[in-house]
Amino acid sequence: MEYKTIAAPCEAKFIEKKSEFIGYLCPVQTEEQAIAFIEQIRSMHRKATHNCYAYILRDNNAARHSDDGEPGGTAGVPIYEVLRKEGLTDVCCVVTRYFGGIMLGAGGLVRAYTKGAKDAVDAAQIKCMAAAEQLVVTVDYGLYGRMPQVFLDFDARVENEEFADNVKITLYVREEQAQKLRDKLVDTCNGNVAIEIVQKLNYDFAQN
Repeated sequence: MEYKTIAAPCEAKFIEKKSEFIGYLCPVQTEEQAIAFIEQIRSMHRKATHNCYAYILRDNNAARHSDDGEPGGTAGVPIYEVLRKEGLTDVCCVVTRYFGGIMLGAGGLVRAYTKGAKDAVDAAQIKCMAAAEQLVVTVDYGLYGRMPQVFLDFDARVENEEFADNVKITLYVREEQAQKLRDKLVDTCNGNVAIEIVQKLNYDFAQN
């Protein structure tokens, strides 16, 4: 099963009618990690008016949000909706607000917290994770030229190539495509290929 998350923590800030909004986004895998991140932001901004948040996890399909004192539905839900619409999981977003003295109204708050979360998402490096196999393919030099097209056909990602007595290629392919790729390699090379399954893992197919 494929899912989208982020590579590393990020943040973005803006001013709306003298109120400062700071959006923070962090990769998390458990509720404990999400809560720890929320508390970390709260401790950084003890003088902030609000620290509103939302998180979505694959673990137990958990999802939570909080308005942290803002009018009901004007902060936590908009943050959550940004994460959901972006298709992100295993993430926690906190939008901190320092009140600037001008009331924004319910509609203004929804727009501001939506922007706080969206700006943070836009600043993030997105990872498209999928169940994958890491393979090592070994062929002789005469067959090496046939490899790139085969890998391209199966969206396999080459990580490393070693050139010695023969060519050893380390690559990643989605798990559901792995057997078809192995069969295609054997067919393309008339059996003159060695294929080792190194490990099964989740791999970021958004890179490269």
